[in-house]
Amino acid sequence: MSTPRSLRVAQSLKREMSAMLMRDLKDERISGIVSVVDVDLTGDCRSAKIFISVFGDEAAQKGTVDALNEKQGYIRGELCRRLSLRFAPEIVFKLDGSLERGSRVTDLISKISRGEI
Repeated sequence: MSTPRSLRVAQSLKREMSAMLMRDLKDERISGIVSVVDVDLTGDCRSAKIFISVFGDEAAQKGTVDALNEKQGYIRGELCRRLSLRFAPEIVFKLDGSLERGSRVTDLISKISRGEI
């Protein structure tokens, strides 16, 4: 069950995680275009699933998710500090392929409209 507080914290986690990906997390395995798609936070704000999308090949996707899961302790601490949370939520990173699927659908529609298919 989502509470107004958990929704607010989830949006803040999404915003801060995006900022961390752009500026703070320097790892050669984090490659391609990485974006935070959604954050699923429990009602008590103790655990979060962060859904990320990696626009790149399968190796880049796997490497990015592995790197983020390895840096989980650092990320939890930073998010807790930046958002002034009493408890840092347990974080799990999940790969979300919705942006890639959307890109493929858009390409197919473009090809159909041009008469290539």
